[in-house]
Amino acid sequence: MQGIIRTLGLFVGSLGTIVIKCKDLRIIQLDIPGMEECLNIASSIEALSTLDSVTLMYPFFYRPMFEVLEDGWSSFLLEQEFEHLSSVTNEWRLSCVNKDFSVCPSYPPVVIVPKSIDDEALRKVALFRYGGRFPVLSYYHKKNGMAMLRSSQPLTGTNGRRCKEDEKLINATLRSGRRGFVIDTRPLNVAQQARAKGGGFEQEVHYPQWRRIHKYIERFHILQESFIKLVEACNDQSHNMDRWLSKLEASNWLTHIKELLTAACLAAQCIDREGASVLVHGSEGTDSTLQVTSLAQIILDPRCRTIRGFEALVVREWLQAGHPFQQRCAQSAYSNSKQKWEAPVFLLFLECVWQIHRQFPCSFEFNEHFLILLFEHAYASQFGTFLGNNESERAKLKLPQKTMSLWSWVNRPEELSRFQNPIYEANSLVIWPSVAPQSLQLWEGIFLRWNRPSRFLEEAEEERINIIKYNKELQAKVNVLRRQLAEMETDGEVQEEEEP
Repeated sequence: MQGIIRTLGLFVGSLGTIVIKCKDLRIIQLDIPGMEECLNIASSIEALSTLDSVTLMYPFFYRPMFEVLEDGWSSFLLEQEFEHLSSVTNEWRLSCVNKDFSVCPSYPPVVIVPKSIDDEALRKVALFRYGGRFPVLSYYHKKNGMAMLRSSQPLTGTNGRRCKEDEKLINATLRSGRRGFVIDTRPLNVAQQARAKGGGFEQEVHYPQWRRIHKYIERFHILQESFIKLVEACNDQSHNMDRWLSKLEASNWLTHIKELLTAACLAAQCIDREGASVLVHGSEGTDSTLQVTSLAQIILDPRCRTIRGFEALVVREWLQAGHPFQQRCAQSAYSNSKQKWEAPVFLLFLECVWQIHRQFPCSFEFNEHFLILLFEHAYASQFGTFLGNNESERAKLKLPQKTMSLWSWVNRPEELSRFQNPIYEANSLVIWPSVAPQSLQLWEGIFLRWNRPSRFLEEAEEERINIIKYNKELQAKVNVLRRQLAEMETDGEVQEEEEP
């Protein structure tokens, strides 16, 4: 069984009970006759859920029972994304400066940077940015040519250190006479305190064309505690309405949703409405930074609202960009021990996508089940896609050679049909979600799905799909009849002209 993180054994006479708390938030109770058998099963489950080595995990032993039609490991290479970019602009280039992961351990071997910046300059900028995460292209807005970059914090320190190559790199994205925006996902006081530890922020004296905006997004233990409180509230069936609402509010989960969506909307607004390029970073550039850049693309780019476009976004902005999935998704909400680096960063992103999806239900090719699937596989999977913390670790583990990609399974036609939104209509416009408290709801599909009967919901969803399917069939018949009517009218006019 995948995703088991905690077992609890209870004994009544000769009957043993094992309570299994899973990473997908499910709680399973097993009643097993015989104390010895129960203890053996419990110890086996415990051992398999606390493996010491990544290479002992299930993806290394899983053998697919389906025909592999597509190698998911090579489905969304950055070279393919650059090919798409090259068709609309020639201001960018592919750099292989990090081909051996020596410049930045958490970056992929290939990145997209301004054409005017050479690799030697990139090496100097990497020394000036935390963890070597120099500014790289995240998104290019075809509508007006504005760019969104992402990086980590600059290492300015208390002495106000500067790097002219860094200044030149981000200025290369600006149009003549235009300003840019730096969106820092830390509060101002935290950014200022970071200088004492060697970090910092872009000082206006060295970046006069850039305006810095601080949009605080919570991370790490605060976010994890919020997640745990929310799950506890959802599992507690005993409280009345007042107590439920009080515990929901105390979790602060919806507040984190609001803060993140607000920051993403700000980034999108700077690009689309202000006509300005944007640089997004926090401290390391591997968590809140990626949340903002990927959500901004959901708002701005209709391609990211398709199934393959969203998969490409997850690969590009999360997997290749170095989000440490192995650390962040280690234990989920039921862990006894507090993991220092545990945090539901990716889940928070998926929930924000769901919130936007709920407000624009016809603008997404995928349905809610697709988002739930990604949540489940990020925490526990038979596929190797989310193993490791970055591309360097995945290369060392030889995941493409030794494990199967999630995309190889998901993108098979018979599987894809389960994740398609029946009311999808391609929308080429920018979509602006509401972040008002009244517009945000608890994601029942994740947090309440194991606590309520789902049969009626599934029946209602099936009926809805059948109605939509029948409506499309009727629409197709109407279109055929209209064509036939138009042809008959045309034939009639021709006959009238031929008659003397």
